[in-house]
Amino acid sequence: MLLYRSALSRAAANAGCLMLTVGFGLAPIGGACADTLPGQPGVPYQGMPSLAPIGSRVDHYLPIPKEDVTPAIDPKKGYRSQKLGRGLYMVTDNGYQSMFLVYETGVVVIDAPPGYSAHIRQAITEVTDQPITHVIYSHAHVDHIGGANDLGGHPIIIAQEETLRLLERAKDTRRPLPTVTFKDHYTLKVGSQVLELSYPGSSPHEPGNIFIYAPEQKVLMVVDVIFPGWMPWRRFALAKDIPGYFEQVAYIDTLPFETLVGGHVNRVGTHSDVRTQLEFMNDLKAAAAAALKSTPPGEEMEAEDRGNRWAVYDNYIDRVVVKCVNEVTPKWQSRLAGYDVFIWDQCYAMEQSLRID
Repeated sequence: MLLYRSALSRAAANAGCLMLTVGFGLAPIGGACADTLPGQPGVPYQGMPSLAPIGSRVDHYLPIPKEDVTPAIDPKKGYRSQKLGRGLYMVTDNGYQSMFLVYETGVVVIDAPPGYSAHIRQAITEVTDQPITHVIYSHAHVDHIGGANDLGGHPIIIAQEETLRLLERAKDTRRPLPTVTFKDHYTLKVGSQVLELSYPGSSPHEPGNIFIYAPEQKVLMVVDVIFPGWMPWRRFALAKDIPGYFEQVAYIDTLPFETLVGGHVNRVGTHSDVRTQLEFMNDLKAAAAAALKSTPPGEEMEAEDRGNRWAVYDNYIDRVVVKCVNEVTPKWQSRLAGYDVFIWDQCYAMEQSLRID
């Protein structure tokens, strides 16, 4: 069992309480608590998980599962490349991922994360001397395409029409406007290579976030949805539509790919990774739903604070999330890399979605 995080121990000490370890949390010893100042940390909730909550400093994070440890990045290069099939390569810094496709007279680049975009041309020269002729934007977010200018030249830039709309609004010189847009489907045929671009009509992550499929290589790239082997980024990758996020993850599992490039983390994925993520999400949903039903509002509150409706809901939601975290942690903390980093975020997002979506 993990030791209680130092921030919670300090909070209890600052509250003037002598604390006794009970199960996953700390309980006050009777008569040992002094009054705390309004707005200051108090006694932890009953059954408080051992994983540090949002806003608490973490001294040591859970280790990454061995199966998710990948080759380190050569600091002199700043990236590594991985061949995914004939002429198709992933480039990564073990945090972000992009791709490039080599054909007879040129190269197509898919995304240019600014953290290593200056090295993408170097990665390309390791396999070909052909110029970059096309750039595909997965979506408009700057962390995935903000290095487009580092690619040089005057490539044709392809994106979904919603991405154009968002980039026109952003007026960001780091993200040149697409020169070719599409609504639903676009097939890019260059030499003997083919990429099929599609937009499923909406995206839970951001409007315009597309699917990029290389049929010969059986490689699918969908960014900011699947995180192979890892806990998804906070609040379901900042999904604007959480029910839609669940539907899209399930839909991705029906597609005929063999390799998945998710735009993040340190390795590519498979159908098994998609199913693992969906299993975790469904467990999380069930845990949050059960906690919402079993948690009465207003418990563990001072009587004088119960007239503060915001405080009542804050207290209720916090206790729901405590139950959610405790329910899913035994099964998942050793299965997903970065589990402890965002489990609180995921439970908060899930309980809110169940209440209002």
